[in-house]
Amino acid sequence: MRPAGGIVPGRKDTGMAITNAQIILTESLRLVEAGVLKTTGRVLVQELPDGTKVEIPEPEPIHTFNGWKELGYCVKKGEHAKATFPIWKWKGQKDEETGEEVGGSCYQRKAFWFTFEQVEKKGA
Repeated sequence: MRPAGGIVPGRKDTGMAITNAQIILTESLRLVEAGVLKTTGRVLVQELPDGTKVEIPEPEPIHTFNGWKELGYCVKKGEHAKATFPIWKWKGQKDEETGEEVGGSCYQRKAFWFTFEQVEKKGA
């Protein structure tokens, strides 16, 4: 059984739970600031605890090799990942008799991230 809402174990520095989507967004924003990723031209609006709103440039989409594959794209030959950072991976445990998932655990695994410029439509 997967954790409710896709929430995974707490971060070591705060004890707060964090999802893969939050990890990807945080890392993407960091990569935009570093000049590694481009932006889409749109903005994300974030409301701070004091009620003020901040506009943040939306980073271009990034996906793993398999993520692009599921979307109908393949990574171009010779391309190297634009970024590498860990995300949570679920490892389920199945009941040997019924084959149903009865438990499991999360662990962090290094993932390799590619941009749209690095992929092409399958069969193109």
